[in-house]
Amino acid sequence: MSIMLDASALAETAGPFKAFFEKLAGPEGPQWFAAFKRFLRKEDPWPQFPVWKTITLGTFKTVDGLRASLVSAGFRISDYAGRILAKNSMSPKKTKLDLVIVSGTDLGFTQAARRDTIYARALELGLRLCPAEVGPQLRLQYPDQPPGEWLLIAMEPLADSGGYLKVFSVEHVGSGRWLYSYYGEPGHAWYPAGRWVFLAPRTT
Repeated sequence: MSIMLDASALAETAGPFKAFFEKLAGPEGPQWFAAFKRFLRKEDPWPQFPVWKTITLGTFKTVDGLRASLVSAGFRISDYAGRILAKNSMSPKKTKLDLVIVSGTDLGFTQAARRDTIYARALELGLRLCPAEVGPQLRLQYPDQPPGEWLLIAMEPLADSGGYLKVFSVEHVGSGRWLYSYYGEPGHAWYPAGRWVFLAPRTT
């Protein structure tokens, strides 16, 4: 036996539907549409990702100032990371950002996946890409990184001096605590164990 909404109940949906269509037409429309599709599949529309760390951008006016602070604090910068660091834009004001860590496995991948595919899946789940400044700032603000850990920064790749696209990585390996970089070409594949730093979903 089917149950149909009466006229008064249907009228009550007008406001929510209007708000929903406004969300779809806004800058975060793709995320709202993806959440709606998850809802129709009876999945959690907004999966929860615990905030791992909060950092502050905009603490330096220039890249040179940020670089000097990294070096004076004992952090190491690889040659390629230094080349894309030079192309960073500094936030004009101090801004706090909540970061989350997710692996390819957390995103549902069981085999190596392309970077662009990893990003697309994360964005569909409400996560956001990091400004490039997150890479060097996280390195500076994460002095107690445990040995052996390496974290890829989910950012729009930057071209190095040779034209190769790169993304930052924050690592603590045997030779020290590094700001490093890896290939950021769209088709470059990463194993599911690879761990990425994204921005937490917006709550408003």
